[in-house]
Amino acid sequence: MDAMSCALCRAARFPFSDDIERAPMLSKFMQPPFNSYDRKTDPVEHVSHYIYMMSLHTRNDALMCKVFPSSLGPTTLRWFNGLRKGSIHGFIELIQEFVARFVTCSRVPQPMLALLSMKMRVGETLRGYASWYWELYNEIGGANKKIATSTFRMGLLEDSKLQESLTKRPLKDMRQLMRRIEEYKRLEDDRLQNNGKTLLLNRPR
Repeated sequence: MDAMSCALCRAARFPFSDDIERAPMLSKFMQPPFNSYDRKTDPVEHVSHYIYMMSLHTRNDALMCKVFPSSLGPTTLRWFNGLRKGSIHGFIELIQEFVARFVTCSRVPQPMLALLSMKMRVGETLRGYASWYWELYNEIGGANKKIATSTFRMGLLEDSKLQESLTKRPLKDMRQLMRRIEEYKRLEDDRLQNNGKTLLLNRPR
């Protein structure tokens, strides 16, 4: 097999797990206009922009993975094509690999990656998750405000009523997001009080 054939084979070999590969694409999906990553910009900022542009689809993990290569320039696409087949099992894992590879180009504080990677845990209260989220958000000085709603919503559990609300009724700014969170925190507190439970998972510091 010549060098050209080998390169074509690598390009056609996606690094995603079988579950992601088998997941169908949305029939009416229209790809947003992404910034093409060329290593001249910050990788975390690129991921933030990607999530923001894909904010309507952040619950579709397979779609988030499959579309991500479209936001890469020729040089960084070669990195993607070099990932081991079957090595990526979710979008969070993909962006962690991406940022780790191009971390030398990073200009933003590393807590931003932790913010992008945050997921609410089963059994964790909304109050606990929101508290930890805002702590990280404040640590990076309130940067990237435009993607805060998307990243917060993406980290919520799939059956979360708040996630459904944020999807159906998008917000314009951080103030609206905080008001919506407070509204659902009160609903959760009432529900837990009625059930006689106070579930709370403490995250490691």
